[in-house]
Amino acid sequence: MGEITFASGRQLDVICLGRLGVDLYAQQIGARLEDVGSFAKYLGGSSANIAFGTARLGLKSAMLTRVGDDHMGRFLIEALEREGCDTRAIKVDPERLTAMVLLGIKDRDTFPLIFYRENCADMALREEDIDEAFIASSKALLITGTHFSTERVYKASSKALDYAEKHNVKRVLDIDYRPVLWGLTGKADGETRFIASAEVSAHVQRILPRFDLVVGTEEEFLIAGGSEDLLSALRKVREVTAATLVVKLGPLGCTVIHGAIPARLEDGNIYKGIRVEVMNVLGAGDAFMSGFLRGWLTGGDDERCSRLANACGGLVVSRHACAPAMPTPAELDYILNSPVPITRPDLDPHLNRLHRVSVPRKNWKPLFIFAFDHRGQLVELAQQAGRDLAAIPELKQLFITAIERVEADLQRQGIEGDVGLLADQRFGQDALNSATGRGWWIGRPVELQGSRPLAFEHGRSIGSNLVQWPREHIIKCLVQFHPDDEPLLRLEQEGQLKGLYEAAQASGHELLLEVIPPKNHPSTHPDVLYRAIKRLYNIGIHPDWWKIEPQPAEVYSKLDALITERDPYCHGVVLLGLNAPAEELAEGFRQAAGSQVCRGFAVGRTIFQEPSRAWLAGEIDDETLIARVRATFEFLIKSWREARGQV
Repeated sequence: MGEITFASGRQLDVICLGRLGVDLYAQQIGARLEDVGSFAKYLGGSSANIAFGTARLGLKSAMLTRVGDDHMGRFLIEALEREGCDTRAIKVDPERLTAMVLLGIKDRDTFPLIFYRENCADMALREEDIDEAFIASSKALLITGTHFSTERVYKASSKALDYAEKHNVKRVLDIDYRPVLWGLTGKADGETRFIASAEVSAHVQRILPRFDLVVGTEEEFLIAGGSEDLLSALRKVREVTAATLVVKLGPLGCTVIHGAIPARLEDGNIYKGIRVEVMNVLGAGDAFMSGFLRGWLTGGDDERCSRLANACGGLVVSRHACAPAMPTPAELDYILNSPVPITRPDLDPHLNRLHRVSVPRKNWKPLFIFAFDHRGQLVELAQQAGRDLAAIPELKQLFITAIERVEADLQRQGIEGDVGLLADQRFGQDALNSATGRGWWIGRPVELQGSRPLAFEHGRSIGSNLVQWPREHIIKCLVQFHPDDEPLLRLEQEGQLKGLYEAAQASGHELLLEVIPPKNHPSTHPDVLYRAIKRLYNIGIHPDWWKIEPQPAEVYSKLDALITERDPYCHGVVLLGLNAPAEELAEGFRQAAGSQVCRGFAVGRTIFQEPSRAWLAGEIDDETLIARVRATFEFLIKSWREARGQV
């Protein structure tokens, strides 16, 4: 990668200065924007995509920009923080809204987009937003071309460059030429990638000498060099900068030029790209830059940097979004080391699964889950008490209050643990709405209670129901599954579970499978649960969570080995209760104490059955119900912790 030495002892690898906004992507592929019916919301903006992508690849990245004091600004900051990106230099602008872009995918060559960036927050970045110590804390500073396009952001970017030069911070320019953002097209024409402009070329040439690395497409180097011929443009660029030049050549790959411009690009090294079917070119350049920086900032040579860059770009063009489409190291390892070319990454089941599970996910503490997704049992209690079924949603809202108080107790006592709940859509929608957004573990059932073979409560089209769910909700499915079931029954149940698993893959929701082998089954093999879980792994189902009945200690060691071998990304196992007495469950917790994959419990009727009967019958009031539920819940938490030597 030429002779370049990065400063040592820096807190950050790269600071990305520039655009940060919301991308609203059309979900109907092939439609005109005029005909689109729904959009998916993602983090966007070239600099932000690179900050996101480099963080996902393991670099210590930071974002330097502005967002509005609005819901979208908070969404963007939270999205970056989840990836591990440093956001302390993102200023909240009290006067302007966060930028937004509408994007569509009409066909392989047509990607209409409209920038909603009139007086937006990120273009209000000021000189006083640039902190010298912050810039000096990084090995590199990346700026994208848009942040030189107006006087205000030009001054801010120039000040950042001043500090970078002073403190030996390597400077990177992503030319990122969007004619509409330079005022060269109509406001609705965000798709046009190139319009010649002598004024823009002169402007870019004034800043080129200040950079160590310049990256752009062929069209972007044409504008930088002010020529209609690529080689002539590159020679003009070379006249004003000694920077390493990286020319992106689309599906052909890229070339890296350190010194004189060759007579033909082919006379230098062309690093080939990976061949994939293109779905969406938007964001591919940002992914390319993320991969290149991953190699560059970790001492990679030209070949290594280009290989990573081309793989990142190739994966992103095969996917719907920009930032969320960015690959993880696990995905890169898989595609770069595949014995056969993967030309349809979007159809590779293992790659799609890696893209879901190898990204940063919440690291749950021990889980204490109150399960009240019961429907039939509570209907029966209400009917016995002569109560209208409308009392059940009210009851479940009281359960939320009990969880709140238990959580407060845990926090007050400094106890490590996360609370959660299982609640249903039919009677528990208000409870789900109350719980959402608090950071709790939230599961929702999809099975038709008591069904065998498995059926779904809202019909076969499970995906049409999931589209309404908040992303943080976890799909819970109870299946009465036995590996020795009669073949037609077993195959029908497995087909339902495969369909559910695929729907979860598509929707992005995590999946919990609650596997309960039928008690009256003629086969009494002692390893029935182990064999059931192994069978589901064998047919390609990898849930994020398992929910099982308490087992003897020797079974947990086998389950630990199985789950660790088959799915190292699995969050783990939670134990169910089946209305067992609390003391009996406490013994089950002791049997599970040595398990590495057992993460907590999800218990329902043991906690709520008797208090709910009494409340529905009018024997106790709201506060007494909450107190009784809370007492049993806290007894189980104490029992769990005692079993693990934490009390």
